[in-house]
Amino acid sequence: MPLTQAESVIKNIIREIGQECAAHGEIVSETLVAFMVKAVVLDPSNGFNMDRTLMKSDVQKLVKLCVARLLDNKNLSLDTIKMQVYFDMNYTSREEFLEEHHRVLESRLGSVSREITDNRACAREELESLYRKIVSYVLLRSGLGSPTDIKIVREATAALQSVFPHSELGTFLTLTKKDKERQLKELTMIVSGIRLFNRDCGKGGEGIDDLPAILHEAIPATTQHIDSQLQIAQDQVYRYTAILEKVTKNPLMSKELKPYMLKEALYNVRQYEIFLQIILSDIITCAQEVEIMIKQLGAQLELLKSTVKSRTAIPTSQVFPIFISLASLWTSFQDETVLISVLSSLTSHLEPFLGAHELLFPDRIMQGLLDDVTVKTDVCRIKEHMEDRVRLTDFKKLEWLFPETTANFEKLLIQYRGFCGYTFATTDGLLLPGILLEIILFSSSPIFFSKYYTVRDVDKHYIKPITKCESSTQTDTHILPPTIVRAYEWNEWELRRKAIKLANLRQKITHSVQTDLSHMRRENCSQVYPLKDASTQSNREGSTRVPKPQIYIAGLRGGRSKTTHAVKVNLTRAVDET
Repeated sequence: MPLTQAESVIKNIIREIGQECAAHGEIVSETLVAFMVKAVVLDPSNGFNMDRTLMKSDVQKLVKLCVARLLDNKNLSLDTIKMQVYFDMNYTSREEFLEEHHRVLESRLGSVSREITDNRACAREELESLYRKIVSYVLLRSGLGSPTDIKIVREATAALQSVFPHSELGTFLTLTKKDKERQLKELTMIVSGIRLFNRDCGKGGEGIDDLPAILHEAIPATTQHIDSQLQIAQDQVYRYTAILEKVTKNPLMSKELKPYMLKEALYNVRQYEIFLQIILSDIITCAQEVEIMIKQLGAQLELLKSTVKSRTAIPTSQVFPIFISLASLWTSFQDETVLISVLSSLTSHLEPFLGAHELLFPDRIMQGLLDDVTVKTDVCRIKEHMEDRVRLTDFKKLEWLFPETTANFEKLLIQYRGFCGYTFATTDGLLLPGILLEIILFSSSPIFFSKYYTVRDVDKHYIKPITKCESSTQTDTHILPPTIVRAYEWNEWELRRKAIKLANLRQKITHSVQTDLSHMRRENCSQVYPLKDASTQSNREGSTRVPKPQIYIAGLRGGRSKTTHAVKVNLTRAVDET
């Protein structure tokens, strides 16, 4: 059967089982149904052959078996599975929860943010509406009061106007979308810090809950409730364990009792105990974080008071970072409040998975089974063998880790959560905390006690675990870093072409273009080369010349006669003869 067709068949089976359970008044998740389908198919006693395609009769049988098991209200194994599925679907680590919580808040504010960042207000009424939207966004993002309460809105508006007056809307509208979002977040932090400071001074803080005081009361109450539930669960565990030890030592009792039901009850309560310990550990972490944050809050408020004092004008560069830090700290208080609420709700929802204990093992039956039995706690069992020590010379081929000689021993992942694998294997599933003697016995042959036989003879079909898997290998082609110079050019004509191109670019004029969107966003400038002194020179030197006048007068010295007769003679050459 093709993979897509098989997936479709499985989805149809899961859907049909869910509908059948819903018809009988039992709402089950798809995850639980899928787990049950897999458990029923892999159970050899049900006779399903994984090597052939499921026929219609097989599907009907599978649906019937799954529905019957899911509707069994007295099945402690089913309650344990339901508990595991519910916890797996609803619990995350502290870091993952806070990350998801912030992501959900961002998605909820997306539509309000887009109404502001995509706004193109021009008229006065439109600008007023935009400013009111910014106030609502600040309140919604900060979580410091409802945006429908007029007193809270007025206080937030006054705080916003002190750092972002109406006159700044024009500049705000010219920003890019990302810059608008960044400024909105920054304004939210500053306004929140101002309101928190005013609340501490007794001059404001309308609608702001006293989160440190709330957490100071909620954390001890939640811790006390979980401790009490944990104590009840552990008492049940110790009684079930004592009875099972008694049955193990006296085989005749196993005929009268049903040890497998006691083990299912033990597993159910042990699983509940482990989940409570995980939740309690997270709450203790919350308590430690809150204690640190309360000290930081007091320090931030004192710093603000010393900075402000009675001064009327304070540089924003001094006070704004403190407001932002104060708001960020308050956001951490909000995160811890939500986390405590979720963990408390998770604890309450785990309790219904223990309901079958009162029906199957009421107190009167338990008291009869506990006659002549010493009920030991896990701590008592460990203390009984506290003085025992391992002799390393007896286990030369094994590596032993001890708490006093191993760094970060408490962070090591202990297999089976510290329960003894030897006892589990030799007593057919009894859960006991590991003690030294049993650990030594387990270490003598760990492979023997850890192996799991899955081959069984059921209707002459051998069901084996699937050992095939898709795998691939890859060999690095280039191990050493490349040494190729991409800018190298061997062709001298190509180098000449690039040089000419650069020379031409040097003689070009720089142009700039400004649009409506880029107006007032940044300063634009252009660069030109300055003028220089220049002159021209011709190939040859040229000039013009006129004839030199040559005029002579003859007869001025006189002659034989007494009368002088002067004669004027003009010997100047013509212009065209020069």
